Amino acid sequence: MKKDNSPKQEFLFGKRNYMIMLIGIAVIALGFILMAGGGSDDPNVFNPDIYNWQRIRLAPTLVIIGLGIEIYAIFANPKK
Repeated sequence: MKKDNSPKQEFLFGKRNYMIMLIGIAVIALGFILMAGGGSDDPNVFNPDIYNWQRIRLAPTLVIIGLGIEIYAIFANPKK
């Protein structure tokens, strides 16, 4: 009989790290979804909706917060 002396495959991050990463990806995706839209169907008509608070302030802030969550997920101790 053969003995299995190969080392057990271990993931780089723990389950907690992956959960935090998924939350960060969801926050980033929400930021990009909020940035979308605001265009005009007629190219000769300007739609000032593109400069509303949601697209100028909220969406980029969510993307930056999501990136911060991702950085935290990478540096978080998986053993805790």
